[in-house]
Amino acid sequence: MESYSPIHRPRRMRINTAIRQMVQENFFSLNDLIHPIFIEEGIEEAIPLKTLPGVLRYPESQLEAEVKELAALGIKYIMPFGISHHKDESGSDTWNDEGLLARMIRTIRKAAPEMVIIPDICFCEYTSHGHCGVLCDHGTVDNDITIANLAKQAVTAAKAGADMLAPSAMMDGQIAAMRDALDEAGFSHVSILAHAIKFSSAFYGPFREAVNSELSGNRNAYQADYANGRQAMIEAELDEDEGADILMVKPGTPYLDLVARLRAQTNLPIAVYQVGGEYAAIKFASQAGALDEIAVVKETLIGFKRAGADIIVTYYAKQIAEWLRDGKIDSLSR
Repeated sequence: MESYSPIHRPRRMRINTAIRQMVQENFFSLNDLIHPIFIEEGIEEAIPLKTLPGVLRYPESQLEAEVKELAALGIKYIMPFGISHHKDESGSDTWNDEGLLARMIRTIRKAAPEMVIIPDICFCEYTSHGHCGVLCDHGTVDNDITIANLAKQAVTAAKAGADMLAPSAMMDGQIAAMRDALDEAGFSHVSILAHAIKFSSAFYGPFREAVNSELSGNRNAYQADYANGRQAMIEAELDEDEGADILMVKPGTPYLDLVARLRAQTNLPIAVYQVGGEYAAIKFASQAGALDEIAVVKETLIGFKRAGADIIVTYYAKQIAEWLRDGKIDSLSR
């Protein structure tokens, strides 16, 4: 049989490791990763999370030691979530200068002065009903009262020492309200990582255990509809117009198409959140022997970068740092 000799041979650029590394287009490092951490007040020992293997809810008494360990591993960015035992209808503990939000920011700052602190700014962990704002009489979240409260929460977090805020309530106008409040209070240097496109997603299931959520109903009325890509682009454009510094897509893996569309729409940095369901799917599959965990984690994170993300929030951040320290991986890129 006569053979055919193709002119173009892309395989030439994959012939060995050195050449693959020469032409590799996308990379990630610890500089790209934000580590989420859960802190619960009123407990004495860390609580392992069954739905997020390897992730703990830390007592405040252990937060300083954990943050020092993270810093020693090379983690530079941390996103604290508080689990409050002082819940009420509005989540007012979040704008109390002695409340859990302010206390955990101050503890992190003391433990690791150079670490960039990016607290979640929302109410679902602080309200008695588990929703992300103040409920109206008919059971829906009052958008405008909630953004006024978010502005107060933002200033409290900034006063406590936060470098950047990550508002996740998905209220219309929340970025503008927070930006105005921060600037007026003298915190124009504090930046905003907006949950610009946060979908109402089943992938959040493990997170509800993590924050001991008491949610009644759902968040479909204010979180983005996962069927609507154009509507999601409007959400992100509005946040950019209102003064967001970084735009985030959450969850990550099911929405790589929208990460790519957002990359084409904006020049701002883009973040993606690899949420609890994404993390748990890899963890449980690897525990069952179905996947090579390290290889899949690397492939997934490179996928986020290839789609256009600059920053990745992931529960794997600490483990990646440990894999590097222990020599289980010698490269974050391949």
